[in-house]
Amino acid sequence: MIEAGLALLIIVIVFGAFLILRSIKNFIINAIVGLVILFLANAVVGLGIGYSWLVVLICGIGGILGAFLVILLHFLGFGI
Repeated sequence: MIEAGLALLIIVIVFGAFLILRSIKNFIINAIVGLVILFLANAVVGLGIGYSWLVVLICGIGGILGAFLVILLHFLGFGI
């Protein structure tokens, strides 16, 4: 009985770790893509947007749309 409960606990832990790692991977990919777009926008247009932890967080959650949101907020005068 204890072995079955332990096996079930191990399966749940492994599945939970898999979900967490997959979420972190998606966050990192979104952050890199968003920051590349911000870098290109800064280089081409010369926007002068800084790379703070909040900008990285917005780009990580939103990806491409997050980068455009940061650019839009910069144009509206909300410096992040």
